[in-house]
Amino acid sequence: MTLSELCIRRPVMTVLLCLAVIVTGIVLYPTIPIAALPSFNSPVIQVTATLPGASPETMAASVAIQLEKQFATIPGVTVISSSNTLGNSSITIEFNNDRDIDAAAVDVQAALFRAQRTLPIEMTQPPSYRKVNPADAPVILLAINSPAMSLAELNAFGDNLISPTLATLPGVAQVQVLGQKRFAVRVRAKPDALAARGLTLDELATALNRANANTPVGTLDGARQTLTIQANRQLSNADAFRNIIVASQPSGAIVRLSDVAEVEDSVETIKTGSWLNNERSIVLTVLRQPDANTVAVVDSIKATLPRLVQQMPGSVNVAVVNDRSVSIRESIHDVQFTLALTVALVVMVIFLFLRRAAATLIPTVSVPISLIGTVALMKALGYSLDNVSLLAITLAVGLVVDDAIVMLENIVRHIEEGVPPLKAALIGSREMGFTILSISISLVAVFIPIFFMPGVIGLLFHEFAAVVSLSILVSALVSLTLIPMLCARFLSAENVPIDESQHAYGDHKGDHKGDHGTAVAAAHPPHHAHHTPKKPSIGLRSTQWFEDLFNWTLRKYANGLDWCLAHRGFVLAIAGLTFVLTAVMFATIPKGFFPEEDIGQIQVNAEGPQDISFEAMSVRLRDAA
Repeated sequence: MTLSELCIRRPVMTVLLCLAVIVTGIVLYPTIPIAALPSFNSPVIQVTATLPGASPETMAASVAIQLEKQFATIPGVTVISSSNTLGNSSITIEFNNDRDIDAAAVDVQAALFRAQRTLPIEMTQPPSYRKVNPADAPVILLAINSPAMSLAELNAFGDNLISPTLATLPGVAQVQVLGQKRFAVRVRAKPDALAARGLTLDELATALNRANANTPVGTLDGARQTLTIQANRQLSNADAFRNIIVASQPSGAIVRLSDVAEVEDSVETIKTGSWLNNERSIVLTVLRQPDANTVAVVDSIKATLPRLVQQMPGSVNVAVVNDRSVSIRESIHDVQFTLALTVALVVMVIFLFLRRAAATLIPTVSVPISLIGTVALMKALGYSLDNVSLLAITLAVGLVVDDAIVMLENIVRHIEEGVPPLKAALIGSREMGFTILSISISLVAVFIPIFFMPGVIGLLFHEFAAVVSLSILVSALVSLTLIPMLCARFLSAENVPIDESQHAYGDHKGDHKGDHGTAVAAAHPPHHAHHTPKKPSIGLRSTQWFEDLFNWTLRKYANGLDWCLAHRGFVLAIAGLTFVLTAVMFATIPKGFFPEEDIGQIQVNAEGPQDISFEAMSVRLRDAA
């Protein structure tokens, strides 16, 4: 007993299995991650090192090169690239695609430990690393500003309140603070004042380090009590620093820091900044986890922000600068509309050709079941709903219906020959089983090269090939199970699409010269011989114009084919010219990594002269904005 025969003889089991697939897909659909592009784990690690005040040349020579020497010894590294700016080095390490990202991260961390001895001792913070997904972009950007608070205070809210809270939300991978303004005390030495007192910058730096030390001193143990000796308490503001004793003169005069330097409350880095509507701000970027739903992550962040705003002073404003979910929602909505329109067009074309509601409904049922089953498999394989996967589902609409139509046509052929529907379904499904399998496997074979395509493009379109292949295999299973069962239950000699219309209009042609009834008797078993031909149904009459148009097109095609066969040389020349033009156009057509998408945003990068100051560059950037 074949699978099709089992499903034909067990209709309740077949219907329940299909309902189980539908329910599973509907339940899992809301849980599938939503993103702009597929998430692929390309082994890329980014290392960041900071040395405030160092020039780009110093960062490259003293930091980046030292780190790159250690990274070059890690196995599986393909590309190491670095970018050095004022006080900052960013190094990107790309590994082979078969390299495990977690193992690569362990090797990078070990390399950072080895390079620690060769880095400048002035680096107060060791280099840090993070795993990077090239397909990831911040899902949302938040700006914090206030007319009554300093940037350092705003930065404290971002570092200590907003960032830790958002990092605990489901789906959030990392929260970064751009243009950080951590509080710091800035000391500007007066060279003339130092020289007048016979002091040097090294002596000034030594005095600062000694006065602000935070090292353990020891304990005093007694018979009844133990006392911990504390070093100097940490100095927290400029006023405390001004009273630091730098040196004692031989005359007994005490030189304090305020005598030889200007001391003010400031921030760690003064060469970075961000503005929102020409107002200084602190910007936070939120990255999502690879398997997270972008729309759900953004919704949870927006739901949390009002609670965070209530914990801050009323003058603090938190604004959403960029919301990636807006374009994703619109893209998903457009693709879903296109998908619905595609399904409607497929159903309309099937109806125009089959011209019967029952015959149209049977292959149409295979479309939603195949697509919903594909969605359930996407969830099981960890795929997401994005522009690439939805493109694959839209393309699959035209493919999943083919197997059902092939099965339907073969069963209808037996019914037209007078075979009862149940027997026709058994015979037709047995004849078409191998054909449908071969058609499906051949279609899946087309996408096999994409699975082995190397590089980022192969990783990006791997999901496309997988989704199309899954939909084809699910449609083949539906065509071998549900379609034969429906044909056996809902098709009959009265609602087959073609033969009845021919009998009704008396178009039967053959060698017989008798009337219409004689022709029918010769074509059908005896129990059909005395049936009176019925009038054409409403479906046939409403689509007769399409039948006439199809016949006219068929005649024109036959005439054109006769002309082409009579002028073979000319047709071959046109075909050869077409191949040549195709090769020329392929070489000249613009090429890119991915189709450009208009999401209603403009991003501008500006580059100034190497000797431009931060203040001058800030003015020019604000003018450009």
